[in-house]
Parts: sequence; structure tokens; C-alpha cells
Amino acid sequence: MRVDKYLWCIRYYKTRSIATEAIKKGHISVNGQKAKASRDVFPGDKITLRKDQINYVISVLDIPDNRVGAKLVDIYRKDETPPEAFEHLELLKLSKEHYRAKGEGRPTKKDRRDIDDYILDGNDDESDV
Repeated sequence: MRVDKYLWCIRYYKTRSIATEAIKKGHISVNGQKAKASRDVFPGDKITLRKDQINYVISVLDIPDNRVGAKLVDIYRKDETPPEAFEHLELLKLSKEHYRAKGEGRPTKKDRRDIDDYILDGNDDESDV
């Protein structure tokens, strides 16, 4: 089965065209080599894909005939993604929410002045050294 169809069948991508696009961008490799959309996958292959700032590592256990339900996905793949990858994603989310709550929009005039003061103070320290 083609790698783009396999990733679509095991529900890593919503459509085959999105899976093909990710392959063209170089986000997916099979057995350590960059893959083309038409490359076949076989049981025992390791697929590495980058999605949502996480590097997933998948072992192919079996090839499905069609797109499978979410409960049946584990029959066809084994997820070997290290837990540190998910922890890193949580840290990224927390760091983004630290300064400004989601949906507040552009920085205010006060925020802009604070940013400018911070930048100018940082440059003064470097020039003195």
C-alpha cells in the first residue's frame, strides 16, 4: 500500500491529499529515508512523521484494506513516539499562553512600550561589554 494511503487509512491525516502534501514537504520518512507518496509500505517498516510539532514514530504491523475506525487503528500500527515529544508540546502551549491570553489580539500601546523598553535595555547591556 502507498504510504500516503496508509497514513490516511490509520487516521493520521484527514484526507489523502493532505498526507501527500506532507510527504512532498519532507515531513515523512520511511525506514530513515525521505519518502515519496507512491512508496509502498510493508509490515515491519518504521514511519517517522512530523505533525503539530511532534515527531511521531510508527511501526507498521499490518496493512488495512480501507480506512479503519479509530478503535481499530492499533491493529495496524504500533505508536513508538517517545513521551518527551508530548511533554515538549505541552511546554510550548504553556509558554504561548503565559504572556497573553488567547484571543486578546494585537499588543496594546503599553505592551508595545514594554517590549521596546525590554529590547532597548537588552541592547544597552551588550554595547557596554
